[in-house]
Amino acid sequence: MDVRLTSEQQQLREAAAKLADDLGPDAVGELSDEGRRARLESTVAATEWRTLRSDGASGVEVAIVAEEFGRGLVDVPFLGPVLADDLARRLDREVAVESDEAATAGVDLTRSTVGVVEAPDELAELSSEDALRWHALALAASSADLVGAARGAHALAVDYAKVREQYGSTIGSYQAVAHLLAEGLALIEGSISVLRHAAWAVDELPAEDAVRAGKIAKVYCARAARTVCETAIQVHGGIGNTWECLAHVYLRRVLVATELWPVKLEDLEVTDLGLS
Repeated sequence: MDVRLTSEQQQLREAAAKLADDLGPDAVGELSDEGRRARLESTVAATEWRTLRSDGASGVEVAIVAEEFGRGLVDVPFLGPVLADDLARRLDREVAVESDEAATAGVDLTRSTVGVVEAPDELAELSSEDALRWHALALAASSADLVGAARGAHALAVDYAKVREQYGSTIGSYQAVAHLLAEGLALIEGSISVLRHAAWAVDELPAEDAVRAGKIAKVYCARAARTVCETAIQVHGGIGNTWECLAHVYLRRVLVATELWPVKLEDLEVTDLGLS
């Protein structure tokens, strides 16, 4: 596989990033701004990215948008609708998207799981091949959300380390903090690699191999994202443990995304890890 993005995919990434930067929440208080959320919902709907699969997009393109939305804490539904769209495409009919904001309101403040159905009844109507590919897409898309959230939390910590001063110097100039941030970046880079492979595998590998790639990505990305988010809180020091700091919002999103189609290390076979 070629891990490089095509020019069209890079343009999609840039467009998704700009939307997230322009209309995503910049502070915890903005999560309750219904006017902003209404503008965000209208803009996302206008992009038609929720029907990427019906439009012939690959798993890589779905992951690109999911990653940028995770990074920007986009707080309108995407994962649920895009997976429902893929299911509808395979069934050649519309599939209803459930909406239960109350289910995650106390955990994921960005409501990223609204409309997500982990095991829709319609899966039973699909062939084994199609059901596995839908599952592979779900694993890749939720892994992408994890990677995006990790990137956002890491950027938040880096920006803070550049301006927060202790003993006359910015905290980022001290090795202890610099090493934490460098280790976080290494985890993110590793996550991006396994995510790209899983997203590519959705359409390019045999269905069982695609699910296997998705499971590996989910385990790695979930563990890495949690570490990065907890590190971001640590770098922020005392303020990182307050409601006003966005770091806990990223961590909340990661914790919820981890429990979507959850995979544990013991669920993987030895051959999955390249240890045979």
